[in-house]
Amino acid sequence: MFLNLFISTLEQGLAYGLLAMGVYITFRILDFPDLTVEGSFPLGAAVTAKLIVGGMNPFLATIFAFVAGGMAGILTGLINTKLKIAGLLAGILTMTSLYSINLRIMGRSNIPLLRQPTIITMMEKWIDTEYVSLISFVIVIMLVKLSIDYFLHTEIGMAVRATGDNPVMIESLGVNTDLIKILGLSLANGLVALSGALVAQYQGFTDIGMGIGMIVIGLASVIIGEVIVRTSKIIYATIGVIIGSIVYRFAIAVALQLGFAPTDLKIVTALLVIFALGAPSLRKFMIQDEFAEHLLEEGDNHA
Repeated sequence: MFLNLFISTLEQGLAYGLLAMGVYITFRILDFPDLTVEGSFPLGAAVTAKLIVGGMNPFLATIFAFVAGGMAGILTGLINTKLKIAGLLAGILTMTSLYSINLRIMGRSNIPLLRQPTIITMMEKWIDTEYVSLISFVIVIMLVKLSIDYFLHTEIGMAVRATGDNPVMIESLGVNTDLIKILGLSLANGLVALSGALVAQYQGFTDIGMGIGMIVIGLASVIIGEVIVRTSKIIYATIGVIIGSIVYRFAIAVALQLGFAPTDLKIVTALLVIFALGAPSLRKFMIQDEFAEHLLEEGDNHA
């Protein structure tokens, strides 16, 4: 039973790891408070479910989910850069619009996938093991992680990173920061939608409300990852984000095992984020306190 719980939690952590990587790109690299996530996550799930039910190959349907998420990111970018609407509000407007769009795509509030072919069932033909979901998610997230690492070290990727760090400087070098911002948002929301597609196929259904709270989950994963892997190097930071997603899922699993109701998970998430954000300050306070005690002890010894 414990092993099954461990494997299941690990699988969820990997599936949501793509969500965390998307949030990492917007919040940490682009320095853009993007709330489109709460709409692009169910968008990826909705597109995938609708196409699979319609008879499309699950792998192709998942790619279309990534493209749909990218289009949502482009919309947010255009609202922000061309209409000069604040990034936070642009994300909220796109997220609100996507609720209606997702309902239009799905045709109803819920689409079951239990008897439909998915990436996992397709992989069972090549991987004959009970851990096919785990292996599938490891393959997907490692391919995405390596691709993102490579992209962020290319000339365009460096421009994306520079736009988040110092947009004035990079603009003075002749880079179109508006276009770079749109590209970054598109990539980030594509990853979020890809995560939604994987989660929908893993849990066996798509629901219109599955995007609620995704931005907090993504942020919690990023922050926890940064506490564990304390470096700004991209190759290690992306690993930290994935680890943060897994740790977050294990924290939620432990909370449920301790008797917390599913309705309590929001406050558990909030406490995790507060703890992760406050960890550096707490560490600094403890070091200062220990140093003060050390000085007092030395003073007593001299006396």
